[in-house]
Amino acid sequence: MNPKALFRSVAVAALCLFTVMAEAQIRAAFVYVGPAGEMGWSGSHDMGRQYLEEKFGSDIKTEYAEFVPEGRAATEVIRKLAQENDIVFTTSWGYMIPTLRVAKEFPQVKFGNASGMRLRENLSNFADRAYEPRYLSGMLAGAMTKTNQIGFVAAHPIPEVIRGINAFTLGVKRVNPQAQVVVHWTRQWFAPQKSAALAQQMIREGADVLTHHTDSPAVAEVAEKQGVYVISFHSDMISVAPTRQLASVGHNWGPYYADSIQALKDGRWKSGQRWLGMDEQVAQLNRISDQVPADIRAQVSDVMQQIKQGEFAVFSGPVYNSRGTRLIREGETLSDEDLDRMNWYVDGVVGDLVSY
Repeated sequence: MNPKALFRSVAVAALCLFTVMAEAQIRAAFVYVGPAGEMGWSGSHDMGRQYLEEKFGSDIKTEYAEFVPEGRAATEVIRKLAQENDIVFTTSWGYMIPTLRVAKEFPQVKFGNASGMRLRENLSNFADRAYEPRYLSGMLAGAMTKTNQIGFVAAHPIPEVIRGINAFTLGVKRVNPQAQVVVHWTRQWFAPQKSAALAQQMIREGADVLTHHTDSPAVAEVAEKQGVYVISFHSDMISVAPTRQLASVGHNWGPYYADSIQALKDGRWKSGQRWLGMDEQVAQLNRISDQVPADIRAQVSDVMQQIKQGEFAVFSGPVYNSRGTRLIREGETLSDEDLDRMNWYVDGVVGDLVSY
């Protein structure tokens, strides 16, 4: 082959390689504990997935697996997705160990685990500071209860859920020291029938405001039917509780997922732990009802601004546990590591702290 022909051949090959690289899609997969199309935790992450498709268009291809059991049973699902994708987001604490295991098997694939604590060169974890809007929603609940009994339907007693219960209760007690928060556990993320049954039980026992940390709108539906107030979690549930929803605590995962994908496209993706709060508009308090008195709404707005500006921390002392022992001294604030390991109730919570 003469030199000119060889040059043309190399140039064509380089152009083809550049074209392939330019057109290469990022393939991203998501693993959900519940249904993608339902209002709740899994639904909030799937909205983030859809945001990626809108933002990146043909530059990305996404897929998801829903109703994936936590623990060892998730390993095969995560492994299969790792074989076919560039990055896999596993969206629950119970996927932490399986995700770590698969990340070791596929070092060329990136992984992101929601709410977990394990890190590796190709494994990050991320969480939002949902306890911040939880605190604010507790202020709303404390102001609106007449019976001073507020019901909280929770799924699993992992630190993320316990943080939410405690932050909510601290907010309640800020405006209503006489109120208490009664907790009952479903032991399942997505258990609409059990969630509804527990909500009805709490109402019978005197609760006139409800909230939840479950992956369905069941508690909001019961509140609407029974005529008690509800604060929705994970998603805005005004469509099922149009007259009884006081506010919604939600997550806007789209920007985080977009940052991760852009970093991967740019070759600058790095492992680490990300906490995303109200100041980044990931953890949110939305749609405060006009039924809440104007002075309470104004107070909540003031505290919200203090949180966003770093002038107020939810878990700053003095804070006492449910047995009356001071666990956070005045002038002290819990670190993120402390928050990641929270396994105790604050004063004002009533209920069993069952083991996970």
